[in-house]
Amino acid sequence: MSTKHHRFDANQIDLNGKTILVTGGTGSFGRAFIRKILGAYDVNRCIVFSRDELKQYQMAQEFPAAPGRPIRYFIGDVRDGERLEMAMRGVDYVVHAAAMKHVPTAEYNPFEFVKTNINGAENVVMAAIRSGVKKVIALSTDKAANPINLYGATKLASDKIFVAGNNLSGAGGCNFSVVRYGNVIGSSGSVIPFFQKLIDDGASELPITDERMTRFWITLEQGVAFVLSCLEMMQGGEIFVPKITSMRVTDMALCMAPDLPHKNVGIRAGEKLHEVMISEDDARSTVELADRYAILAPFLEARNQAYVKMGASPMAGDFRYASDTNTAWLEAEELRRMIADL
Repeated sequence: MSTKHHRFDANQIDLNGKTILVTGGTGSFGRAFIRKILGAYDVNRCIVFSRDELKQYQMAQEFPAAPGRPIRYFIGDVRDGERLEMAMRGVDYVVHAAAMKHVPTAEYNPFEFVKTNINGAENVVMAAIRSGVKKVIALSTDKAANPINLYGATKLASDKIFVAGNNLSGAGGCNFSVVRYGNVIGSSGSVIPFFQKLIDDGASELPITDERMTRFWITLEQGVAFVLSCLEMMQGGEIFVPKITSMRVTDMALCMAPDLPHKNVGIRAGEKLHEVMISEDDARSTVELADRYAILAPFLEARNQAYVKMGASPMAGDFRYASDTNTAWLEAEELRRMIADL
């Protein structure tokens, strides 16, 4: 079964007059998110928190601070809890997008990934609680479900930290939730820009890790809209998973370069053939809505009742949301349109 990519409703949340901080704000998601909220809302302030001064300088050329554009650039690292706490003063909402993400790099530099992805998550939680932030939503990855690589393991630990943050903040305190989705089409480090560069450079073949490999795919626009819709819906403690499409990597390569042969180069260390976003064990705590799933925290039963009122349906115990058994598949024509839009 094929389907069009779903367009999530990002228009229900009212960010007018609010102050929003985005960790990792100079990344692909952060730039798209900030472009959206500056264009759609009359926010009080939008704070870009990141550690790379060059990327902040480059971003400031596109989004300069000016009258009517209340954007602020804050140099800092999520490894530094005190700096985070200083940046979060007066902030209403935090979107946590900062992370180290490269799978092979994680296998050789595990301590660095732990410091950023796990210790950084703890720092965000504690700084948000101490600063009186109302809501925090953290970006995760399909690799956090049943992880086999260190990157996925650190993101699973991060997810658990944010869910548990709801116990630390107490009744009436900051709410923490997680968004988990698949590969972002066109983001830095993804396979599409990699293939495109090879094609532009006149490659005679495209490297394929395994012809059976499948992946979930989402656009930056979809990701931003999904995060905004989750920010409005969240009760605290959920892991939100969007209903999105899958595609075989070989089909993606054929779509981009129909005349180029493929060279099987083998799976890299820590890679899976197929990605899972909801495992059978998580299914027991998962409910389904029209355009997404929500993995609920069993210890937050009162908050979970909100999903009953929304008409959410519990999933069967043997449910599994994986890229190879997904019923929604990305068509070649739609992928070509998405690439053209980039």
